[in-house]
Amino acid sequence: MARTPRTTILHLVLTLCILSAQSTPSLASSAIDEFLGCLSADIPSRLIQTPATPSYSALLLSTAWNLRYILPDTSKPIGIIAATEHAHVQTTVRCGRRHGVRVRVRSGGHDYEGLSYASVHLHNQAFAVLDLAALRAIHVDQARAEAWVESGATVGELYYAVGAASRSLGFPAGSCPTMGIGGHLSGGGFGSLARKYGLSADNVLDAVVVDADGRLMNRSTMGEDLFWAICGGGGESFGVVLSWKVRLVPVPETVTVFSIIRSRNQSAIELITKWQEIAPVLPQNLYLRVLVLNQRATFQALFLGRCGCLHGLMQDRFPELGMTKQNCQEVSWVQSTVFFGFSTTSIPTEQLLNRSSNPRYYLKAKSDHVQEPIPRDVWESIWTAWLEKPEAALLMLDPYGGLMSSISPSKTPFPHRQGNLYQLQYYSFWYENGTAAAEKRMSWVRGLYKEMEPYVSKNPRAVYVNYRDLDLGTNELDGNVTSYEKARVWGEKYFKGNFKRLAAVKAMVDPDDFFKNEQSIPPLPAAKI
Repeated sequence: MARTPRTTILHLVLTLCILSAQSTPSLASSAIDEFLGCLSADIPSRLIQTPATPSYSALLLSTAWNLRYILPDTSKPIGIIAATEHAHVQTTVRCGRRHGVRVRVRSGGHDYEGLSYASVHLHNQAFAVLDLAALRAIHVDQARAEAWVESGATVGELYYAVGAASRSLGFPAGSCPTMGIGGHLSGGGFGSLARKYGLSADNVLDAVVVDADGRLMNRSTMGEDLFWAICGGGGESFGVVLSWKVRLVPVPETVTVFSIIRSRNQSAIELITKWQEIAPVLPQNLYLRVLVLNQRATFQALFLGRCGCLHGLMQDRFPELGMTKQNCQEVSWVQSTVFFGFSTTSIPTEQLLNRSSNPRYYLKAKSDHVQEPIPRDVWESIWTAWLEKPEAALLMLDPYGGLMSSISPSKTPFPHRQGNLYQLQYYSFWYENGTAAAEKRMSWVRGLYKEMEPYVSKNPRAVYVNYRDLDLGTNELDGNVTSYEKARVWGEKYFKGNFKRLAAVKAMVDPDDFFKNEQSIPPLPAAKI
């Protein structure tokens, strides 16, 4: 549809408003006008929000979960495109390429450092946000044990759809139901079924992607290199993944969960010390994690079987925990996802469909991989020096082992396989506004992270990419593209030896580095290939 004089005037007005917005990156007014005009040729105006339109702030905040990245000093998008069909995504990419506007993609907004909707260090680069929340269709094929799910769907919506289709099928993914499928699968996707069935990304069969030229491709047309890269290499570097075909996995019609809380006076430190050696070598059908908060350790379990079998197993392998049959709750698999998402089984599974159930707060998180059990005296010291502080945050200990240890570290970009006992996450969240509160909480996370250095993985100190951490380093330009050598500083912590292959794929599919942010994969220079 051709542009009319009225839309031209509207674009000029919007351009002036955008340029005057305090925290919006600068770009020539003509480029912004041309970008908006390009979008409006194929996308309805109601789906394009700018700082001058009434719904801009509400849409920006709709899935901006980390309040640190909606503060005034954070760069905001010059526009948000709420795509409702695949063609809208293709148009946005093509218009962005043509007019010099970068595109950041948001499916659920759970990026720990807000990179799907904000810019932290690249203040001089104008960008738009492509919001995929409306692209959330899910089709479950029970007979084939497969599902197609669009990137804007949440993990909770996928769980609910699978559970509604069958009591004997499940899908391995994370515990937070409001996470967007797009970002979660792109980074790997660890959860309570990982020891039995691997990561979400290990169970991806196909995908539909819009590349940097705006072309629509599936696995056969994109090629195996790009398909490999999107299944764990991060969701911001290679294109826009619109939908995923995933393998569903068999689960018993009845599974068992429990939650057992122990304080320091109830041998919490001794139990954590023991847990490190037990949890990674338990049978694959038992996942037993630890959450440490408010000076208490909570042991949470999912067992793919009945309570009687679980009780016997725990008495044999971990009697010190004191688990009894009264601790058991026998539920369906989909109800177990409610348990891990909300710490209760008493609410209906429909809560998984609530896209706003996650509270908004300020957040800073870091993560590690532990390869040798941390001695008891170290845990004693950590508890006293760090966990008893008023600003102490949440520690999450997630066991590896099982199938995770038998998958090659190069099968997907996620390399943290054999040799890792568990993943350790430091997760600080707070509700108080202001610099003092932020500095106190973030100093706690960074201080404990530094304290743990001798006891975690080394060369590199490995990190899970879905637990994004800009403290590891951010991208710098080398000419017009991101520096590969500078990016190795953070990239090899996430991906180890897979980082170079990811950069080689980037050079093939996006050599001009259109899909770029503070920690996007850089193109591998020709001299390195």
